[in-house]
Amino acid sequence: MKLFFITLFYACLITNSYAQNDVDQYCHKSLSFDRARLFEAAGRNDDGNIDIRYYSFDWIIDPSIRFIQGTASLKFESTVQGLEHFRLNLTDMLTVDSILYEGIKIDFEHTGYDLNILLPTSLDLGELGDATIYYHGPPPTGGFGSFEVNQHNGVPILWTLSEPYGSQDWWPCKNGLTDKIDSIDVRVTTKKENKVASNGKLVEINNITDELHQYHWKHNYPITSYLVAIAVTNYTAYSDTVILNDGMELEVLNYVYPESLAAAKSGTSALLGPMQYYDSLFYTYPFRKEKFGHAQFGWGGGEEHQTMSFVTNFDIGLLSHELAHQWFGDMVTCGSWEDIWLNEGFATYLEGMMRERFRPTEWYSWKAGKISSITGQLGGSVFVTDTTSVNRIFSGRLTYNKGSYLVHMLRWVLGDKDFFQGVRNYLEDRKYSYAVTSHLKQQLEQVSNKDLEEFFRDWFTGQGYPIYTITWEKKGNKKIDITINQTTSHSSVNFFEMPVPLLVKGIGRDTMLRLDNQVNGQSYTIDLPFESQTIIFDPELWLISKGSVVTEKISSGTDDDNSASFLFPNPVHEKLTINNLKYASSYEIYTQNGQRILMGHVDSEHATIATEILPSGNYSLVVVNSRGKQVFKFSKI
Repeated sequence: MKLFFITLFYACLITNSYAQNDVDQYCHKSLSFDRARLFEAAGRNDDGNIDIRYYSFDWIIDPSIRFIQGTASLKFESTVQGLEHFRLNLTDMLTVDSILYEGIKIDFEHTGYDLNILLPTSLDLGELGDATIYYHGPPPTGGFGSFEVNQHNGVPILWTLSEPYGSQDWWPCKNGLTDKIDSIDVRVTTKKENKVASNGKLVEINNITDELHQYHWKHNYPITSYLVAIAVTNYTAYSDTVILNDGMELEVLNYVYPESLAAAKSGTSALLGPMQYYDSLFYTYPFRKEKFGHAQFGWGGGEEHQTMSFVTNFDIGLLSHELAHQWFGDMVTCGSWEDIWLNEGFATYLEGMMRERFRPTEWYSWKAGKISSITGQLGGSVFVTDTTSVNRIFSGRLTYNKGSYLVHMLRWVLGDKDFFQGVRNYLEDRKYSYAVTSHLKQQLEQVSNKDLEEFFRDWFTGQGYPIYTITWEKKGNKKIDITINQTTSHSSVNFFEMPVPLLVKGIGRDTMLRLDNQVNGQSYTIDLPFESQTIIFDPELWLISKGSVVTEKISSGTDDDNSASFLFPNPVHEKLTINNLKYASSYEIYTQNGQRILMGHVDSEHATIATEILPSGNYSLVVVNSRGKQVFKFSKI
């Protein structure tokens, strides 16, 4: 059998290689849409009649050629009575030479992405079977490049990246999100100048001929199909060691380009602290009996292949994001692409928490950048509404940034104690399996005794964000009244029930208020231990919001001065309203650089100003009347 494969190996050397498009150099999948080819989503639904127990792969690979040949052997359990056939997913651009069942050649049908395997005798419920599929051919490539050949420094490299639906482009699999393989063996034969990166632990390297050797990797943890991966080139290998929270030493094995060795060593050593931090936050490193590691590849981002992330460079943001996926995405995998935020939102947030812990000067700007991205458009839900679109699944604004801020706001709503315990319980409950959003919600509710139905309806399936207009007034030396009004950027949510953080500052003193805002126009009377001077909205950026303003009402003591003026909506589209305006007034609108751009007069209690002529941006509105001057900040979208 080995001689047969070696003959095929040399035959494939004459196959034409595939020219690759240039890739964007960015740390995650979310900004690489322009290089994502159209992919075939057909066949992504699993055959529920079998439960995959084990796969053994034996492939021959030349990294200069888009070609695969070898075998995929699987052991499976029937989940129905009288199983006569079962279906795997494999593109018919690859040729299936034959299939053996229990060592006997059997019939099969292969059309599109369906490989229908006909059993010689039926299997009873719970009965086990095994099959070996012999196949070969040049794989297509879908999604972000499921099977790619390229070069680094003039040297050929081949890698796989199967998320979301690409596994079926290069091996016969169950391509959905319902059945994890219990364990796998991966054997790859290639030229001796190459190393092979893959999942699990390196068992052995066998000499096949004077020119060929075989890498054998074994992974004994459950794994979903899109995380099975190989990469082949002239890697340089080195290891770091991290001490886990319980004192165990874990190998961090790195396969890097020889020309990138110095940068790689600097980057991976910087990751050891974040890895210890993640290990202590929620759940111990989930693949501790094997390894963690990195394999460098030529795609413009990173992919969280189980136990060995594939990365384009060694930036700490990229490394910490992909490391976080070992918990969120690998140990616990989203059970639907609609719920991909459970993978990407958490990984993005843990990247942020890395900055909070190790680079605190970057934490505020990290959060501000996420809010700016999220509020760059008025709508959009974290829930994925179109799972046939790779762009929508991996939307940087929604899946990554808004998903990460959904996590951040859960931390704010629940408090650190309940938030972290609830996430720990979620990971424990769903470990080595799949999860959907309701699983996380249930665990957080149980730990906190809070009903989160409204929160997830607003922030997960709902769209947009709140815009707050907050007025406050002194009532004596140490008492203040606060009123919170809210508009929403999208009609899918009429009100966001959230605790609102306000920083009250006095001379040499301040205090943070947490006001539970459940209805529009809600008012609060606060007794303070000092005299207030100013109030700042959400100074630590716990909430997704844009254009929110705080205005102090200066009372003259007259009866008709009891309500402060305020603006809405903010941000504005076509018409700006000044509410509670008690006196005829003149107004002027200024740009951020102080240029007056509009002026006029208003005299009604709910005065309106047409703003459709204003370009998008931030402005100041100055209102002047016999009682004084008020200055408001607003944004035009």
